[in-house]
Amino acid sequence: MASLSELLPTGAIRLGLPASDWRGAVRAAGELLAATGCGTDEYTAEMIRNVEENGPYIVVAPGFAFAHARPSPAVLRTGMAWVRLAEPVAFGHESNDPVTLVVALAARDPGAHTAAMAALARLLGDPEAEAALRAANGPEELRGVLERYERATDGGAPSRGDGPAPASAADSPSASGAESGADAPLASAADVPAASAAAPHGGGPRQDAGQEGAQGAADGPAVHKILTVCGNGVGTSLFLKNTLEQVLARWGWEGHVTVEATDTISAKGKAAEAVAVLTSREIARTLGDVGVPVRVVADFTSVKEVDAVLRDTYDV
Repeated sequence: MASLSELLPTGAIRLGLPASDWRGAVRAAGELLAATGCGTDEYTAEMIRNVEENGPYIVVAPGFAFAHARPSPAVLRTGMAWVRLAEPVAFGHESNDPVTLVVALAARDPGAHTAAMAALARLLGDPEAEAALRAANGPEELRGVLERYERATDGGAPSRGDGPAPASAADSPSASGAESGADAPLASAADVPAASAAAPHGGGPRQDAGQEGAQGAADGPAVHKILTVCGNGVGTSLFLKNTLEQVLARWGWEGHVTVEATDTISAKGKAAEAVAVLTSREIARTLGDVGVPVRVVADFTSVKEVDAVLRDTYDV
């Protein structure tokens, strides 16, 4: 799979670009995709229509929009574009506006860019790396930040430890009601549910998290599924999937809960296999009642917020 730096050439990076509104910001990113041979003008129009039809769910973190559309003939090859705006613009997102960074993706298929998406999610969730990207004075310098980060992490999580900061037991979410949102406490080693004690065996998720999931597996470890959902299943859902998998790994639950990124249409059919759906507020409205809990996440790159949502889902 292609790395983030491989999908983002210097010619697809613009810093300090003016845009009058969110359409102009997405259009600027689309023009870079076209200039580097990744997409056509029609693909840019498809990215704009995606927001018009599904709302500003592509604003996945404070100040950051991930523009994309479904794979289509308008995509010539898989690639990305990076636009740092001269002035922030509003996309209409409740909590993550205004936007200063637009990254656009053109994907030929749903799978070729997954490693790059995971790297980008970790990168933007790392305060030091994110600050270095903000401070970069030109495309070459920004690409240098990306390449150094990739070498330091070797395609995985940062070696310096990007997990939840220690929290006291008193601050940990209780079984009677987990905190949610960006201010929820993070888990220490003592607070994290032990795989042997609290992972989904016979009990599992809260009673409202689907009958199949709640029953668990009587004769062995249960394997639950959680869906992360976006409009197209190739972009923002992968950000959320990566963050959720980081939390599961820190809990020691990766052998008990699988995560699948999917689109709104597919999610309605797959929900019966899942114990919960994690998504944006806009996509949650589109999904409606799918028979399992739909949990809203505001910042798709926030380990802290996803940790709190998972605690609420499993009542731990």
